[in-house]
Amino acid sequence: MIDYIKGEIIELSPAEMTLENNGIGYKILISLQTFSMLEGKKDAIIYIHHYLREDEELFYGFGNKDERELFRLLIGVSGIGAATARMMLSSLSSEEIRNAIIAEDINKIKSIKGIGLKSAQRLILELKDKVLKGGGADMPSLMNQANSAIVEEATTALVMLGFTKANVQKVISSILKTDPNISIESLIKTALKKL
Repeated sequence: MIDYIKGEIIELSPAEMTLENNGIGYKILISLQTFSMLEGKKDAIIYIHHYLREDEELFYGFGNKDERELFRLLIGVSGIGAATARMMLSSLSSEEIRNAIIAEDINKIKSIKGIGLKSAQRLILELKDKVLKGGGADMPSLMNQANSAIVEEATTALVMLGFTKANVQKVISSILKTDPNISIESLIKTALKKL
């Protein structure tokens, strides 16, 4: 299974790219989110979702693991295929999709091309609990910013206090952006004030 491909960007358009690695050019389907992350860059690391069916084999690529995790959650919903999930990630940011699911904002989800009322309702019904528990969010992206043991310990403590993992991760991420060298005690105290 391919986790990521690191290489030189040969071609880049809002819908797909060609990434060269060791003389092999990989055609990868991307979302607008990923396109805007890559615009102007010569090299990239693209996280891959390998889509394999009897009649086709495709690579869906993402600029970060967080977007890939959300993509995988979306395609797990019956009636949402890979093309629709990519359209969703092109229309709204990962954060906007998660917030719309949590807030049960059917109109926001319906505003995406290819998503009707029934699909929007099914998305909310099947994914709300998973998103609230932190599904579709990638914890290692937080851990890159600070000592992973501190982040993990703070997250565990706050979840045990009854806060949802998704909210805890969001708050911890914002705290770490302003103070990456914060102590565990200060991190938990600051997070409690913001939750």
